[in-house]
Amino acid sequence: MTRIVMVEDNELNRDMLSRRLIRRDFEVQCAVDGEQGVAMVRESLPDLILMDVSLPGMDGLEATRQLKADEATAEIPIIILTAHSMAEDREKALAAGADGFSVKPIKFKELTRLIESLLS
Repeated sequence: MTRIVMVEDNELNRDMLSRRLIRRDFEVQCAVDGEQGVAMVRESLPDLILMDVSLPGMDGLEATRQLKADEATAEIPIIILTAHSMAEDREKALAAGADGFSVKPIKFKELTRLIESLLS
């Protein structure tokens, strides 16, 4: 079973997306901020990470940079989830080390295609 860590501070977004992923046979662990997300990823070494950008404390871009700088987690694909849809937002995410980018509100079919392409 594919294991995903989702780092999302918004409870409604976290609940809705995790339920949909679980129905698609993904195992999902959730973190509510960047620090918790980084710790959870380092402990569980998931197959993929879904990372919100706007998080309390450490934001998702800094969490992504830390995970990509760590040899133990550098190869885990990270998809940035954000409501910010400008070209520079995408560029910042990719510069931080993200492997994919998805704009909120999430289009679930597009997200699952992106997940599957990064895992294949």
